[in-house]
Parts: sequence; C-alpha cells; structure tokens
Amino acid sequence: MERVTGIGGVFFRAHDPDRINHWYATQLGVDLAPESYELSSWWQEPGPTVLAAMPSDSEHFGGPEHSWSLNFRVIDLDAMVTQLRGAGIDVEVDTEEYPNGRFASLRDPEGNVVQLWEPAGADSRGPA
Repeated sequence: MERVTGIGGVFFRAHDPDRINHWYATQLGVDLAPESYELSSWWQEPGPTVLAAMPSDSEHFGGPEHSWSLNFRVIDLDAMVTQLRGAGIDVEVDTEEYPNGRFASLRDPEGNVVQLWEPAGADSRGPA
C-alpha cells in the first residue's frame, strides 16, 4: 500500500497572516514559506507525528472559536519554555509527565493553541 511520508504543510486562516507567519518564525524557528520555487521550504527533523480528530466540543483547542491547534516536537522543553518566557510569552507547563513525554501550552498572537512536546518512551526511540 502506498503511504504518505509526512506532513507537507499546515495552512490556516489568520486575521493578520504576515504577523502570524513572522511570529512562528521568530518565536519557534519555523522558517517562513519560501517566496520562490528556487528556495526550499522549512525542513523538520524526523520524528513522531500525531494526526487525530477530536470531538467538536474538545477544550484542546481553547474554545469553540478555534478549530485547530499545532503540536511541535522539541528536544529540550525547559530551554524552549525559558526562551519563550524571556520573549514575554505566557507558557503553561503541564505538571504531569506522561509515558509519551512532557508538554507545555501557549497561544499565538491570534489565540490559537500551540503545544510543545518533548517526546519520551516509544516516541523517543523511533518507529517499531
């Protein structure tokens, strides 16, 4: 069976796309979309990715006005949290450590939920 090889892009509506794109680049290191076909897009490091539909009333998205969230893998959650807080961004670190790792949550300038994930357990070892 043919399979997809990963996420090729995440596209979403924004009130101020330029501001949001630059925020993700500045605060999280996600390269801006290339301005020409001669330039490469942002390359991620290989790792686990979760694709999961959730109930329409899930609080995971931060309220009914939001219908999506992003989860980014990080190598060192504490270092990333310190960096973001140093930039004046409110970050909430989940006090529970899960079998699949540690998590923190923040919101982008338009209020969308962004989750940071430091993988552990099976997700840190690679595919079976």
